[in-house]
Amino acid sequence: MHVCLIVPGPLITASGGHTYDRRMAEGLRALGHDVHVVELDGRLPDADQAAIYAARTVWAALPADSVKLIDGLALPAFAGLPLHQAIALIHHPASLETGVRAERLHLTEAGMFREIPRLVVTSDQTAERLIRDFGASTDRIDVVIPGIDDLPRSNGSTGPACQILSVGALIPRKGHDVLLRALGRLFDLDWELTLAGSAGRDPVHANGLRALAEELNIAQRVRFTGDVTDALWAGSDLFALTSYFEGYGVAIAEALRRGLPVAVSNVGAVPTLIGPEAGVVCVSGDIDQLSKALRRLIFDRALRHDMAKVAWQSGQLLPAWTDQAARLATVLAKQD
Repeated sequence: MHVCLIVPGPLITASGGHTYDRRMAEGLRALGHDVHVVELDGRLPDADQAAIYAARTVWAALPADSVKLIDGLALPAFAGLPLHQAIALIHHPASLETGVRAERLHLTEAGMFREIPRLVVTSDQTAERLIRDFGASTDRIDVVIPGIDDLPRSNGSTGPACQILSVGALIPRKGHDVLLRALGRLFDLDWELTLAGSAGRDPVHANGLRALAEELNIAQRVRFTGDVTDALWAGSDLFALTSYFEGYGVAIAEALRRGLPVAVSNVGAVPTLIGPEAGVVCVSGDIDQLSKALRRLIFDRALRHDMAKVAWQSGQLLPAWTDQAARLATVLAKQD
């Protein structure tokens, strides 16, 4: 099978959606399929003229016998093209991204979701959302959740401060501002936060997060890093991600697999990943609730230890990337 996977560039990134695309491309190749990754230029998902021009150029050059798989964040640039031979890979609707023209993008996506013959989504919750809010047909949707690697268990830190790790691109949807404001109230506790995520997608917002840390007088406790490393995972005591929306939550799944207790928001598929004894799930955007939950986790080392055990056990039950790549190959073969 010859697959052309079209993604917003660049593909080499730690963000969840691009991790899925990259790992699925690797998995399909390992299964013997020919996978050509095409990185789309221009602003996405709220496509500008550069992205629209790039999409038309790419579409015209795709081999006729290829399976054309388009990442949902790149999909709006293809509006108006004959997509009856395409498959869309939807991590979450692009119109749910903050900082976009949501109403216009919603209408664009709704039309495309009804036109494209097959939609691959990364969670049951995203499937339900496409059916309920975008008019997508149930019989056109296949769910292929992300996989996970066989990862080493995190050891935790050795110092007095609770080391908190948050992994995700520095974009509004990830809700890093909520996390900073919640931690800003815990001035009497010993904690340090590492925000590991690319600033390239929204440099203005990323700079705003640094300014917010200064404003809250916690800048000395907050570290910004572009990438997450094994050393960061290994030395963390707690994982936190307070997104306004997640289609699945790849970084959360990795935290569980590594045995880290988590503090997350109740969005998308996230509540289905987290058992009540593996962490805390808070209402999205609720700074008061999150701050109280974090206070308990930071203060009570024994509680974190117990939650880490449950997180580790539940993380071992998550599917492997190899299995999910095989599942995706089966779905793509329907269109081949």
